[in-house]
Amino acid sequence: MSVEFFIDGRAVAAEAGETILEVARKNGIDIPALCRDNRISKTTSCFVCVVRDKKTGKYLPSCSACPAPGQEIEATSPEVLDMRRTALNLLLSEHTGDCEAPCTLACPAHASVEEYVRAGRKGDFLKALTIIKKRIPLPMSIGRVCPRFCEKDCRRNAYGKPVAINEFKRTAADLFYDSYMEELPALSGKRVAIVGGGPAGLAAAYYLRLGGVQPVIFEAMPKAGGMIRYGIPEYRLPKAILDRELAHYDKMGVEFRFNTRVGRDVTLDALRNEFDAVILAVGCWKASGIRCEGEELAVSGIEFLRNVIEHDCKAANPGRTIVVGGGNTAMDCLRTSVRLGAPEVTCFYRRTEKEMPAEKLEIAEAREEGVKFEFLVAPVKLEKRDGKLVLTCRRMELGEPDATGRRKPVEVPGSDFETEADTVIAAIGQKTVAPEGVAVNRFGNVEDPAYLAAGDCVSGAATVVEGVASGRKAAEQVLNKLLGTPIEEEPSVNVSRGHWQYLKKEDLVFIRDGVSDAEREALRYLPIEERKHSFKEVCATMEPERVRKEGERCIECSCTDKHECKLRKYACLAKCDPEEIKGARMPVSYDTRHPLIIQDRGKCIKCGVCVKTCKEIVGKTLLSQKKRGFSTVIGTGFEAGFPAGCADCGKCIEACPTGALDWRNKD
Repeated sequence: MSVEFFIDGRAVAAEAGETILEVARKNGIDIPALCRDNRISKTTSCFVCVVRDKKTGKYLPSCSACPAPGQEIEATSPEVLDMRRTALNLLLSEHTGDCEAPCTLACPAHASVEEYVRAGRKGDFLKALTIIKKRIPLPMSIGRVCPRFCEKDCRRNAYGKPVAINEFKRTAADLFYDSYMEELPALSGKRVAIVGGGPAGLAAAYYLRLGGVQPVIFEAMPKAGGMIRYGIPEYRLPKAILDRELAHYDKMGVEFRFNTRVGRDVTLDALRNEFDAVILAVGCWKASGIRCEGEELAVSGIEFLRNVIEHDCKAANPGRTIVVGGGNTAMDCLRTSVRLGAPEVTCFYRRTEKEMPAEKLEIAEAREEGVKFEFLVAPVKLEKRDGKLVLTCRRMELGEPDATGRRKPVEVPGSDFETEADTVIAAIGQKTVAPEGVAVNRFGNVEDPAYLAAGDCVSGAATVVEGVASGRKAAEQVLNKLLGTPIEEEPSVNVSRGHWQYLKKEDLVFIRDGVSDAEREALRYLPIEERKHSFKEVCATMEPERVRKEGERCIECSCTDKHECKLRKYACLAKCDPEEIKGARMPVSYDTRHPLIIQDRGKCIKCGVCVKTCKEIVGKTLLSQKKRGFSTVIGTGFEAGFPAGCADCGKCIEACPTGALDWRNKD
């Protein structure tokens, strides 16, 4: 005989013996459950499936509670959702592991770093490129100019040098980029105008075309690329490489309209009338001055670099050169000046080397090429005397941290000094020049609800990989608006064992067998003298065999079950925070004795599903719960490890909701 009751005010019926959870699912009502598996007897251990009896106010585990006639159950009230969130946060509070690898989290484009490194380690560089291009449509360029956010967070930093992750991207792209081609869907008939052909605009065009929308890029310059063409020197990114990369856009059918400046050759209103959507990706092209008297006598860094590139690296010798600034553009100006034959090249920076925003590798390479550095100096006045530029500077000392977190430079009274130069280059920052009529914020960056914008014109000057990430997000929004394509959301919950700075080698238990302790494969540079006198590419692409060898150093930090983990899935839906409830976490403990199966006790939530699965479905008692309370663990008899025959079953692995039991092979 059926029982009629109510779930969230909706009348439902339960057959004899049916639980509230079973009835809810039968009626399309989603109640999350971690430990419930219909193939085994009830466990009621995780309490994530909690519901509330409206009349009594009692909370019930819906996986075991059977309804009473006329009972009113709340399954989605704020109180119930809060209780579920608490249950999930309690489970997360003692959960040990890494949902995602730190390298992937560090990448602004959220490329699947661990996955493409694994493919490269196995010698499958075509697969690696396929993985890379899901998030990085310009891998040849980014493989040469990326500041390697991923490597800075690589766990191998805890004992030595990080994995040379960037080389996997560069090698895979150099090997297969020309022959690689995505599957392109039929065009939907929708067309989108993209204003600007730099990294953000190119990325937006790429993902729009993959989504079935025709992109048309309006570019003010004669060629596409934006800052990666006109702002990054030849020795870092040969333009022939960029042209190879952009040829792929022609294959995809992306349309370019060059020498077309919005506001001069076409209006935004005209674009809005002609196209279904408009994306602004105009970049940051206005250089900041050096903020001193006579600053107009200085050459802007981006104009200096652009002039050299437009003259095929045959620009005039700048003579004795001073570059004011400490970022990557400043490093590019310094090293370009060396290659043009400048007899002396000096960087003036108002803080110390520690505070310089430029990449440490760029600073080191500049120093190798003969660049001198003057720290804790700031320009006061620039004037021309007898055909020479005279730069008056003042010594500085570091005071308290400013809004950026860096210690603020403070003037030292009476410390002024003069320096002569033939060329002074200002490289202290860039600003957005938004099209007329487009609203900007107090920083001058685009912030107009009438337009979708991406890249540097939104964030301020940033890296190429950040621009690409921004362009992809803009494309996703347009595809969602025009075609209803779902926006891919990043998981909001990530459990982490912590940053490598707080870990020791012994904390990094290797999931993968045979992790190499070898030194990082060294990059191969041109000899110093050849570097100083030519614009040849400074660093060679690493050979495939050396990349494969480097891949053996990867620990593979992420969870084997990260795409299927129910705990993470429901924690994301409930907007949980792994740090909400503080407490002791289970120690890192792996059983890796079986050649195919891994047991990660730190991820175990003690639900007992695996124990019951082995006993009730398989008919064996290989697993059992040991000890009591917080220290409870799942283990095998006499701690003998999983027998060889377990590889033929895997039922406990299928049932585990968190990846505490999983196959060792992450493919």
